[in-house]
Amino acid sequence: MSGSILGDLFKISTWGESHGKGLGVVIDGCPAGLELSEEDIQSDLDRRKPGQSPFTTPRKEGDKVELLSGIFKGKTTGTPISLIIFNKDQRSKDYSKLKDLYRPGHSDYSYDLKYGFRDYRGSGRASGRETAARVAAGAVARKLLAELGVKIRAYTASIGPVKIEAENTKIETRMDNFLYMPDQKAAKKAEEYLTKLMEENNSSGGTIECRVDNIPKGLGEPVFDKSDALLARAIMSIGAVKGVEIGSGFKAAEMTGHQHNDFFQFNGDGKITKLTNHAGGTLGGITDGSELVLRAAVKPTPSIEKTQSTVNKSGENIEINIQGRHDPVIVPRAVVVVEAMTALILVDLLLKQMTTRLDYIKKVFG
Repeated sequence: MSGSILGDLFKISTWGESHGKGLGVVIDGCPAGLELSEEDIQSDLDRRKPGQSPFTTPRKEGDKVELLSGIFKGKTTGTPISLIIFNKDQRSKDYSKLKDLYRPGHSDYSYDLKYGFRDYRGSGRASGRETAARVAAGAVARKLLAELGVKIRAYTASIGPVKIEAENTKIETRMDNFLYMPDQKAAKKAEEYLTKLMEENNSSGGTIECRVDNIPKGLGEPVFDKSDALLARAIMSIGAVKGVEIGSGFKAAEMTGHQHNDFFQFNGDGKITKLTNHAGGTLGGITDGSELVLRAAVKPTPSIEKTQSTVNKSGENIEINIQGRHDPVIVPRAVVVVEAMTALILVDLLLKQMTTRLDYIKKVFG
């Protein structure tokens, strides 16, 4: 299967399936000398792992990561870093009844069309569990960015019709509830909404907002490898994501040029700043030093016990109720995945930027 490699200079290759022996990632291109431990990676994996709240699958996976290579005396060596996470709580028999039919909203039908054969146990590579490897790699990228003071923070901006309100939002409180919502009033309403949906054997979608502070200027390659284009591609590669916005996003279509343009001015220190940030931190696909702002739209969990119509391989129209251990909402566990994908793209662009100007090269070799 192609399409499991991301990046040019900071390159990752993920592998593994939901119900296989494990999942993992190989990172190539991480600079030597970065202090890195399994604990650095585990803290992010703990935010993604299942079984932590009433609104996640009860599947019990510790998601314990093991560093297999690329580290010596607590620092990266510049050689490939290999990480593995073993699966411990597979129940493949839960999927035996689904192997000859196509679940609505899943990749069953499209995988059969493409390969003529598929791993029906938890969707294989198409499972949300695949994102554990991304989060592990993203934790390494985030550690590298932290050396430059770059801070990446994502949170749940909405679940179903419940949205956070600006006046009630405090990003530092996003970890204070199961849903990772930085508005505690909205979180309470969202929990009530989800509880009702669970009673109806249904699920919900939502949105995730990600903000990056202290981002270096000049990241992004003109035309095809714009910073916002690569970020959109990376976030859209997360299985449940159906849309991405940068800055004002789709609201820009309703604005005039005078409303949307971010006016420039010199501040008291004689530096150029912007009065607004409708562009979301990029101009011409290149970071301008402003806060990077992006949003991801996440679809409802497709595995629900509510009756759905589908077909089987015998050519029959049938109805199904999908049983098993499934999240009633994917959004909270995807928050750290969005952070990971953002970090991976930014690190790769950062390393590319080092070669774009002669004065940068002279700083290293001059």
